[in-house]
Amino acid sequence: MQLRYSFRLYPNGPQRSALARAFGCARVVYNDALRARESARAAGEAFPKAGELSKLLITEAKKTEERAWLGEVSAVVLQQSLRDCDTAYRNFFDGLTGKRPRMGAPRFKSRKDNRQAVRFTANARWKNTTGGDLSLPKIGDVRVKWSRSLPSVPSTVTVVKDADGRYFASFVVETGTDETLPVTDNVVGIDLGLAHFAILSDGAKIDSPRFLRRAEKKLKREQQRLARKAGGSNNRAKARIKVARAHARVADTRREFHHQLSTRIIRENQAVAVEDLAVKGLARTRLAKSVHDAGWSAFVTMLEYKAVRYGRTFHRIGRFEPTSQVCCVCGVKDGPKPLHVRFWACGACGAVLDRDINAAVNVAKAAGLAVSACRARVSRALVPARRGEAGTHRDGQPTVVGIPGL
Repeated sequence: MQLRYSFRLYPNGPQRSALARAFGCARVVYNDALRARESARAAGEAFPKAGELSKLLITEAKKTEERAWLGEVSAVVLQQSLRDCDTAYRNFFDGLTGKRPRMGAPRFKSRKDNRQAVRFTANARWKNTTGGDLSLPKIGDVRVKWSRSLPSVPSTVTVVKDADGRYFASFVVETGTDETLPVTDNVVGIDLGLAHFAILSDGAKIDSPRFLRRAEKKLKREQQRLARKAGGSNNRAKARIKVARAHARVADTRREFHHQLSTRIIRENQAVAVEDLAVKGLARTRLAKSVHDAGWSAFVTMLEYKAVRYGRTFHRIGRFEPTSQVCCVCGVKDGPKPLHVRFWACGACGAVLDRDINAAVNVAKAAGLAVSACRARVSRALVPARRGEAGTHRDGQPTVVGIPGL
C-alpha cells in the first residue's frame, strides 16, 4: 500500500522566495486550465484535453510576454498542476454519478488560501543529498528535519506551506509485506463517545483529551486581538499567523493522540471492530464543537489503514445496530434509554451493565468477533426471594417455612 510521510522543511530566504514563485506559477496554470474548461462548458463545447491544455497554457504561454515568468520554475510543477485540475473534475463528476461521496465543483485558487503546495515527480530529478538536505530543481538544497527513515524510495514529493507559514515535504512511498505483526488471539470492539473518547470491550476507557476545549481561552484571546487590527496592515498579518499557529497546535496534538492510540490498539489486537457513526448529523446538533474536537473520523481512518498495513482485520458495523439497547449477556433487546442512564439492569437476566462497555461488546459481537460478555463488568442484580423460601427470625435464629429452626 502507499503511505505518505511528512517532514518539516526549513528553507532560507532565497529558497522561500523560490517556493513562493513556484506556488504562484502552479496556481496560475491551475486557474487558466479551470477557466478554459469553464469557458468551453458555457459555450456548449467539449472540454479541452490535458495535452491541448499543456501545449496552450505551458509551452505556448512561456513564449508570450505576459507568461514568460512561467519558465522560472520547474516544468514538472506546472504539469502536475494541470493533473490536479483533471483530478478535481474527475472527482466532481464521480460524485454526481455516485461513484464516490459528492463534492463541490472545482474552484479557482487564491494566493490567500491557507494551503499552498507544489508536487515534484521523479522526472524533476529531485534527490536527497549526502548531507541530509532535499535538493529541489530551481529551488536549491533545503534543510529537512528527518524524524524517521523512509521504508522505500519515494515516487513523489510535495512541498506544502500551511496557514501558519510552516513548510513540509510530503513523500509518497510504497510499503512492503515485511511490516506484518505477529498473530495474536486478542480481539476488541470500540465504542466511541464524548465523555470518554473510546471504550474498549475489555473494559478499558480512554478519557477524551478535549484539545480544543482546553485551548479555547488562548484561541479566544488571539482571535480578539486579530479582530482589533486594521485590515491589510502588517500587524493584522502577524496576528493572523498567531491564530493559525494556535489552531495548528491543537490539530497537531489531536493527530498525535489519534496516532498513538490507534497504533497501540492495532498492535495489541488481531481484529478491531468500530461503529459507523453519523458524524455529519451529530455535527449539526448542539454537540457540534465536541464532536469536531473528538475527531472520530480521522481516528477510524487511521485504524483502517493501519490494520491493512500490519496484517490485522478491521470491521465497521452499521450505525443502526442497537448496541446500547441489547444485553450483551443474554441478547435481549431492552429498548432505548436516555443518555443520563449509564448503568442499567437487564429485565430478562438481571445483569447490571455498564452502558458504554456493553455497547463495545455488542459492537464486537455484531462484527462476528468472539468477545466474552464477562469483560463488560457484569454484576447480578439483587433478586427478591420466592415466597415459599421466605422465613422468619425467632429468637435471633433464622428459620425456613416447613423446617424448624436449628
